[in-house]
Amino acid sequence: MRIGTPGFVPARLEEARAARRIKTQKELAEMLGVKPSAISRWESGEAAPEAETLSDLAKRLNLRREFFLRPVSTSSRPMFQRALSSNLVVDLRYQKSQMGWLQELSAVLQHYVDFPAVNIPNVLAGASWKQLRENDIERIALELRHHWRMGEGPCGDMVALLERIGVIVSTLEMGTSRLDGLCSWSPVDERPHVLLATDKMSFPRRQMDAAHELAHAVLHRNVTKDEFRDNIDEIEKQAYRLAGAFLMPSTTFPYEVERVSLAQFLALKGRWRTSIGAQIRRLADLDVIDKDTKTDLYKLRSAKGWTKEEPMDREWSLSEPRTLREALNLVVSSGVRTKLDLLAVEFIMASEDIERLAGLASGWFLEKAGELVHLKTLSNVSSEKPTGSGTVVPFSRR
Repeated sequence: MRIGTPGFVPARLEEARAARRIKTQKELAEMLGVKPSAISRWESGEAAPEAETLSDLAKRLNLRREFFLRPVSTSSRPMFQRALSSNLVVDLRYQKSQMGWLQELSAVLQHYVDFPAVNIPNVLAGASWKQLRENDIERIALELRHHWRMGEGPCGDMVALLERIGVIVSTLEMGTSRLDGLCSWSPVDERPHVLLATDKMSFPRRQMDAAHELAHAVLHRNVTKDEFRDNIDEIEKQAYRLAGAFLMPSTTFPYEVERVSLAQFLALKGRWRTSIGAQIRRLADLDVIDKDTKTDLYKLRSAKGWTKEEPMDREWSLSEPRTLREALNLVVSSGVRTKLDLLAVEFIMASEDIERLAGLASGWFLEKAGELVHLKTLSNVSSEKPTGSGTVVPFSRR
């Protein structure tokens, strides 16, 4: 029989440690003043912390006590991350924990607010992602644009598009420039969720990141965790190909390239709002340039110091996701729930975590909700209509 607090969920402790970037069980043990073996037994499910220790744990990790008592929704589907390097373990775990919290936040709000319906067509038509060829991906990109009535010119704001077709989007500082976006289908509502990193972000880069995560949602919905782990390079290659094909259609973009040069790509960047690096890769995908030319162009781009930041990167401001922020504001302004109610009953994360994921201003939960002000009716104002005619006063001419 397991001792300690009844209902304690071991997976929650591991999730909390990842969310707070606590690398080892020993580090958490030192924070609580317990032995590392105690943390190990809690996470394995062999034991659970006593009530007083659980309260201390929640306080130190800035979470509600109920966080550790609420079951975790599990899924056989992977979270599509760009890399699975052992050097990024802490960052990858943090990213996964935030995706889990994003899905929980979304699920709670959908009890009160109708989100846009998921509008992602079944472009595979029963086929497996393993059967996809390059020309299939090019065709799918055009089909998606036709389905969403986008035409074949430059794409607008990808974040706005994702939200319009029912994808839940959040932007988050990952704390490292080595992580990009993350996509995952929620097991609760069968809705894709996307986390976009804000580190070293520009509008062209966000466009490509968002398109990349959309590609995973479209092509790899039924990929299992084992398949993703064993085929990550091929799966990522498909996502990159579809993202480029979606942002720069084969029927239009290459025909605007009058000459292969960085100056030309810079001019096209102003119209297509895609990075020079992405344009080079796209032309190589379409066999407009060969492998050697691609390499030479990348070297020239690097020599100009454009690897980290390109010209025009700061030309366009970044738009922020709106769905979650507007849903929370609607719930509170309509009087369905107060901010304190939401924190005390619905959410198990800290207010700061929710504000960050929903794109709310820091301290939003501390602000008082606005009150309606009614104008007082003046009883001493006569309701009688004025009688008589007015007098016209002429202006003198100069």
